[in-house]
Amino acid sequence: MIYLDYQATTPLAPEVKAGMAPWLDHFANPHSPNRWGREATAAIEVARGQLASCLPSGGRIVFTSGATEAINLALKGAWVGDRRKIVTVVTEHAAVLDSCEWLERHGYEVIRLPVGRDGLVALDDVSAAVDGDTALVAVMLVNNEIGVIQPIAEIAAIAHAPGALMLCDAVQGFGRMAIPDGPDLIAACAHKIHGPKMIGALWARDGLALEPLVHGGGQEQGLRSGTLSPMLCVGFGAAAALAARRREEDAGHVTNLWEAALAALGPGWTINGSTEQRYRGNLNLCRAGLDGARLISELRDLAFSLGSACASGSGRPSHVLRAIGLSDAEARSSIRLGFGRYTSEAELVDACRRIASAAEAQGRFAA
Repeated sequence: MIYLDYQATTPLAPEVKAGMAPWLDHFANPHSPNRWGREATAAIEVARGQLASCLPSGGRIVFTSGATEAINLALKGAWVGDRRKIVTVVTEHAAVLDSCEWLERHGYEVIRLPVGRDGLVALDDVSAAVDGDTALVAVMLVNNEIGVIQPIAEIAAIAHAPGALMLCDAVQGFGRMAIPDGPDLIAACAHKIHGPKMIGALWARDGLALEPLVHGGGQEQGLRSGTLSPMLCVGFGAAAALAARRREEDAGHVTNLWEAALAALGPGWTINGSTEQRYRGNLNLCRAGLDGARLISELRDLAFSLGSACASGSGRPSHVLRAIGLSDAEARSSIRLGFGRYTSEAELVDACRRIASAAEAQGRFAA
């Protein structure tokens, strides 16, 4: 199997696995006052510090079950007086869009801004939408389907001018690039940077008050009741520390893979979204007349996707691809190749040549 679905999840790093292993047997509750409990607490605090190496200064880190919970906590737990307006973008992850729908049902006004063919939101549109009634602006750093990088610092400045907060879903960029200054809330998770699943974090700027979503024992700074898993926190911390050390090396490797993939695929493909403001480990492509779902079925020893894993099986074309102007047919003729640290150039080139050959065969038989 050649794995090319890095936007859905990434392989567990060997260093992360080794760091987590002792905590399979060290089962103490980190919220207990005994020695074992204090050891578990200490390990969690080390992990919190390791996450901080990939985040801005001047904030606190709250561990969650994943980025989805972190985003829900930010959107539903951050209050700005009596303001009841949220501004976001149509290409956001479902965790943001579905939370915004919930907020609408509870009396909020939600403005969903369009994007251009390049997948980027216009700053003039953000400025026009944000006003004194706006509580929060939510925009993701790197789009999970097409990889485009939004101008987060500029959007945060626009949000702050009338006193609104800015939430950045940084899941696809955390550990891979510097997080721009400006956001008041940042969501991240471990399994997109070679860490374990079911552990994420919300970074909140110092002084920002949040209301908890989950009530109980008041663990995790009173914002996330429930017993923390030392093993998962340690894994997240190890993954973040490793990503920080390897960031330049990983970025160079991904750029080389991007160029090799395009050369191996050959002509006939159109890249969806900006090629300039983009994380190059995400290659989302359209080919006229291609049946993307059939292509995945024909190449079962290659793991790639049609788009977001969260929307797979819905039968609906990608909301992101429709938002950038693709027709339903074009969206269904698109595939997403995701690669990174543990992808070799040889296996990627082999996979891309086979994808190109299968796509050409589909075209010949359809003619």
